[in-house]
Amino acid sequence: MSAPDLRLGFAVKVLGQPDLKSNDSRRWANHPHLKVSLGYLDAIFDYLAKHQIRMYRMSSDLAPYATHPDMPQFHGMVKESASELRAIGAKARQLDIRLSFHPSQYVVLNSPDSTLTFKSIWDLTSQAEMLDLMELGPEAVMVIHVGGVYGDRAASNQRWVETWQRLPEPVRRRMVLEHDDIRFSASDTLWIHEHTGVRLVFDHQHFWCLNPDRLDLRSTLARMVATWPEGVRPKIHFSSPRTELRELKRKDPATRKNTIINVAPVWTGHADFCHPFEFISFMRLAQGLDFDVMLEAKAKDLALIRLRPDLLRYAPDVASRFGIRAADAQELEREKDALMSEGPEGDMDATSTVAPSKPSARAKTVPTKTARPRGGAGGKPVRGPRKHRVANKRTAPTRSKQQR
Repeated sequence: MSAPDLRLGFAVKVLGQPDLKSNDSRRWANHPHLKVSLGYLDAIFDYLAKHQIRMYRMSSDLAPYATHPDMPQFHGMVKESASELRAIGAKARQLDIRLSFHPSQYVVLNSPDSTLTFKSIWDLTSQAEMLDLMELGPEAVMVIHVGGVYGDRAASNQRWVETWQRLPEPVRRRMVLEHDDIRFSASDTLWIHEHTGVRLVFDHQHFWCLNPDRLDLRSTLARMVATWPEGVRPKIHFSSPRTELRELKRKDPATRKNTIINVAPVWTGHADFCHPFEFISFMRLAQGLDFDVMLEAKAKDLALIRLRPDLLRYAPDVASRFGIRAADAQELEREKDALMSEGPEGDMDATSTVAPSKPSARAKTVPTKTARPRGGAGGKPVRGPRKHRVANKRTAPTRSKQQR
């Protein structure tokens, strides 16, 4: 019996149907509730089924204010929503959608501040409770990072291990650990695994950004995949770095005049889409290892929908691992074309949404800003990428921020 096809997934915000909300984002005075969020999630599941997407990261704000220390009126909403959680979990299983959380950057288990650690454990306990009430299997996980360095990396790793020992059982059962791109490398999370047994998530872009011990990519990936128990498919994260040149308008403090400066990309920044050649090379390197792939591209579902026909066009062998067949080619192209346009090669102005009739001599086509997420990796939804626009003296691009 052959293994099930590998999954491709995306996080939180749906760009292909912008009216779909990922959570009840109303302020506390308007009485937001998990039950409202679950109604939104139900509609997102219909979208996922329509586009045959079988992996999705839910918003970490699904239960608004559920663990806010000063708002006890919200603390019971998870238990109040038990029947709704059970129903949405049944729908996810019926549609074969793998679900996960990625708690925000404010969830820190290695903090020297015991109050912050306590609050972090509370947040994780609430999210683990939701996954349990959904009656999801062990593949439904909460992905977190190690936390802060606090001037001593070794001591910070050790504090994480010590905190693990006092985590509630549902949290230990659901939690997985991911290395990051600026603080804790794959070496750190492998060390923590050896002392706790926590499952690990490999992140392709983070590995390239932070690998001080010069670990081999394939062997590191294999070691992390092996931390998952038999019968539970591992998951990994993939994204491509931003590569475009940006132009920023800044005021010269001496002359008080605006000047245009060129800004090179920062390789920790996530691109709107996943580069198919980079993804193909990675998957061929990983041949023989099975894992689902969460795409952490800023274009969210659009990046996934664009990647599938690209895989079929450039690497049918890789496409087949995700259940993408030659017979699907025309339908995948129609699906992509219905959601996004593709300009002629080399003609960036073809996708411009702003075209002044008299552009200035220095006008150039540049990418526009993508909003910074407000809830960390699994936090509140972010705005998707806009199409390119022409920048002149009245239209200047702004600085983009990294999305996890």
